[in-house]
Amino acid sequence: MEMQLAGQRVLITGASQGIGEGLARAFANEGCHLSLVARSAERLDALAAELRSAHGVQVDVLALDMTRPGAIADIISFAGHADILVNNAGAIPGGTLWEVDENAWRKGWELKVFGYINLTRAMYMEMKTRGRGVILNNIGNGGQNFDFNYIAGTTGNAALMAFTCALGGRSLEDGIRVVGVNPGPVATERIAKVLKGHAARLLGDEARSGELLARYPLGRAATVPEIADLFVYLASDRSGYTTGTIVTVDGGITSKRSVA
Repeated sequence: MEMQLAGQRVLITGASQGIGEGLARAFANEGCHLSLVARSAERLDALAAELRSAHGVQVDVLALDMTRPGAIADIISFAGHADILVNNAGAIPGGTLWEVDENAWRKGWELKVFGYINLTRAMYMEMKTRGRGVILNNIGNGGQNFDFNYIAGTTGNAALMAFTCALGGRSLEDGIRVVGVNPGPVATERIAKVLKGHAARLLGDEARSGELLARYPLGRAATVPEIADLFVYLASDRSGYTTGTIVTVDGGITSKRSVA
């Protein structure tokens, strides 16, 4: 299916690895021009060079810490003209209420929760002046599956779900669509690390993480393209009536937990 996105400018945060890197590849494959933001200049530069060569698209990069003062203004100066914003930066630490102290909790929320909110606030106004735009938030199904052992993340993700739905409920009045995606486990370096931690805690040996992976639907995590391709569709006009909602992609994990 032709997504008719060629020539549009896409701003992706957290774009140097994992799902963010996959998003950059997927949008470049559609002929989109990219503005990529992440902390690692080295990774961004390598990815940009590869995508320019493979797809002939324009790729601009900005290496910065989104939590530092003035970072949002710098991103707007860099890519405020983008047609599509994909909020993707940030990983909130796992642990119970007593294992995640206030500093770690605030640090995780500063990048992901407030990072999404603050960049959306700024980009929305840029899009509103043009009368069109798409804002996509990569959130996570922890916001639907309340997890004692991921309390900072499950709470932060639930907040971002509410934020997305509240803003997207009226955003079409300004010609803007706001949509959230809730991936479940995705085959990235991060999920491999998380599974090792769970295996050490639950099974007493991080090397047994494969036993936990086997319990997922189809015995695996989602692939990065399975998630990234959905973002491409949601960004396109083929999904032009979609806003103020959350799309969950987790192999049925959320639904399975809701039914005995």
